[in-house]
Amino acid sequence: MLVGLEGTDAAGQKVLREEKLLRCPADLPALDAPSSSVCSAVLTQDRLPCASLPISQGDCEVQGCCYDPRDRVKPCYFGNTVTAHCTPDGQFSIAVSRDVTLPPVILDSVQLASGHSIGCVPVVKNNAFVMYRFPLSACGTTFQVTGDQAIYENELVASRDVKTGSLGSVTRDSTFRLHVRCSYSITGSFVPLSVQVFTLPPLPAVSQPGPLSLELRVASDGSYTSYYTDSDYPVVKTLRDPVYAEVKILQRTDPDLVLVLHHCWATPSSNPQQRLQWPVLVDGCPYAGDNYQTQLVPLNLASGLLFPSHYQRFTLYTFTFVDSTSQEMLSGLVYLHCSASVCHRSVQESCTTTCPVRARGKRSAEHPLQDDASRVSSKGPVIFLQDELRWDTAKDGLGKHASPA
Repeated sequence: MLVGLEGTDAAGQKVLREEKLLRCPADLPALDAPSSSVCSAVLTQDRLPCASLPISQGDCEVQGCCYDPRDRVKPCYFGNTVTAHCTPDGQFSIAVSRDVTLPPVILDSVQLASGHSIGCVPVVKNNAFVMYRFPLSACGTTFQVTGDQAIYENELVASRDVKTGSLGSVTRDSTFRLHVRCSYSITGSFVPLSVQVFTLPPLPAVSQPGPLSLELRVASDGSYTSYYTDSDYPVVKTLRDPVYAEVKILQRTDPDLVLVLHHCWATPSSNPQQRLQWPVLVDGCPYAGDNYQTQLVPLNLASGLLFPSHYQRFTLYTFTFVDSTSQEMLSGLVYLHCSASVCHRSVQESCTTTCPVRARGKRSAEHPLQDDASRVSSKGPVIFLQDELRWDTAKDGLGKHASPA
């Protein structure tokens, strides 16, 4: 921008001089510029261009995108969040990162809530992002006029993979719903959109005696060196997070006793016989109908346990119950249960379980604890949190739901 300066010379004549306007001393980031953590979290190979070249840092950040001057191919790219624009030519432009939910949303499942016609599919997709671009008048967009504003609204949702068994249904996918609104002034200028993203929640731990004096508890990590205590309940975990479970025999010192797990399952209440169930272990082996199969953790003398045969450990992956008819997620409490017996190891009886073969050797009758399978249930419920209010409500209600150890 040139500035004209008018003055008077020594003879009193008017003189016009042109000067280039000086720049501001600093380039401040645009108000819409994403945080550095949002930008640095995107791997170079996953970067999705936000604008065509050439583009300045300021213009890039005004669009809510990340800028890296060192990247000559894709200097302006989307951050690992939701980036949405209402373009001046009347289109929605929406880029969704897989990391916008926890656990990450499955990008193949993201779709427009109402529009499924030609042109209502992603225009770009890679390992980390999916991008939609479509006219305001298409793909199920709703329209209304409020005052001097023309408002266009649409939604993106993600479908969930629901696994259905004979006694219940579960899912490990996040709930994703993105509401996008574009407001245009009828007089000509337009106003930025508003975006809302709704995600889902998470699971805890265990211990209750049975005739065999069994205990079921959850370790804080895969090393099984520390376990959650009463004050930690409910332990909050995200869908698909590992849960390190352990069942052990209490108050026994016979090294030839072997704990044998028969079945482990989850229910939405403390009643182990509730009709709605999800199997975790079946005949001592991971349930084959689960897409995140339970992992058995082998134990030996190197584990550091005095009687390793008195323990059984397994890793399951958190899920939430789903109504088999409506496919809606069921919020509330989830309890874990296991049935087990004790086998007396001898020359004739190895007391081992081979998976995936379901057949098991006969239990020896040499020990009085082996007659019938016993059951152990979680001490406290697993709670999938929908929001902060429900978290507080759930904690307040633990006293009346949890059974004594």
